[in-house]
Amino acid sequence: MDRNFKIPFALAILSIALIGCSSNKTKEVKIKPNPLPKVAQASSLVQVFSTSVSSTSSEDALRLRLDTDNGVVFALDPKGEVAAYKGKQRLWNAKVTKDGLSSGVEAADGVVIVGNQKGHVFALDQATGATKWSAQLSGAIISSALIQSGRVIVVANDGTVYALDVATGQQAWTYKLPSASFSLRGQATPVSLDPRTVLIGSSTGYIFAIDSLAGVPRLQRRVAVSEGRSDIQRLIDVDSEPVVSGQYVVTTSFQGQVTVLDLASQRVLWSENSSSINRPEVTDGKVIVSQTDGQIIAYDLITGQQLWKNEQLLNRNLSNPVLLGSNLVVGDLDGYLHQMDPNTGTTLGRAKTSGEVRTLRVIDNQVYVSTRKGAMSIWQSR
Repeated sequence: MDRNFKIPFALAILSIALIGCSSNKTKEVKIKPNPLPKVAQASSLVQVFSTSVSSTSSEDALRLRLDTDNGVVFALDPKGEVAAYKGKQRLWNAKVTKDGLSSGVEAADGVVIVGNQKGHVFALDQATGATKWSAQLSGAIISSALIQSGRVIVVANDGTVYALDVATGQQAWTYKLPSASFSLRGQATPVSLDPRTVLIGSSTGYIFAIDSLAGVPRLQRRVAVSEGRSDIQRLIDVDSEPVVSGQYVVTTSFQGQVTVLDLASQRVLWSENSSSINRPEVTDGKVIVSQTDGQIIAYDLITGQQLWKNEQLLNRNLSNPVLLGSNLVVGDLDGYLHQMDPNTGTTLGRAKTSGEVRTLRVIDNQVYVSTRKGAMSIWQSR
């Protein structure tokens, strides 16, 4: 019987720090985050919405993202509840399951999709919060689903991709991604490539383009290569969502590379060594990556040339970077939201939320923030 072992990201980082020590004495490894850089507050953010949910474990970096549809914001509580908000007014709060919830939220086509560690997927009515259907999958659901072409595309943590009918929950197809025997505990959210194709990253350093109606793979390409000798050093999970920019797909991987794939030729355009579990940002011909060590690096989208590097936030457990208006925003372990010039990497200002920032996403020129302490908030440029 095949056995696949998945470890938390924090444990992987600690193990890497310990590898190579020859002393027989056990030493405490403590990585200190860089102090906050001084900023002139040339730019600022204002909070326009906030709510609090249960906190999550620091060892299990769940990405409990918010979502919105038709002007309503949907938030998930790990204790098993989902709530809907219109402005600051709560429209409903639904107790979905006593077994808790562990995915982010996906809201579209009149439903809200959430999942939990026991492999249950739930579809809630957007108007009332009532459960319309539920389905049992083969593994934990720790990433958001994608609703596309009448299908709910969701990836279980054992690497099985499911397509469920959005109206009934009936299974349309499954596809088993190849899995590594040793990998990070994480799974990238499926991303739409076109109305009939979804992109999904895997623990083996590949991305797959799968027909969302037929379940047939249209493309699979290696985007990360391992170079280590131990199981820990060979981890190359693609745990972040691929980013589609015209004919190019940009990926990051843990201990692997940032890679740009040209869809027209189906070949890798360039690849540079970089370790990240965060979704890259692509803007104005630049690829911007927040690395696991806290470096933020910008590359030219076409050539891969490094354009700038910011090392002020080393070891601050950075979130994914996002573009909000004309500024870059990235969160850190203390809940700071740092604003930067995407052309130079210069820090322009910062705001403060509560707890380690796990995910950022921009919708309608507002940044949606989720933290480990359960602070869910929405911000916009002042």
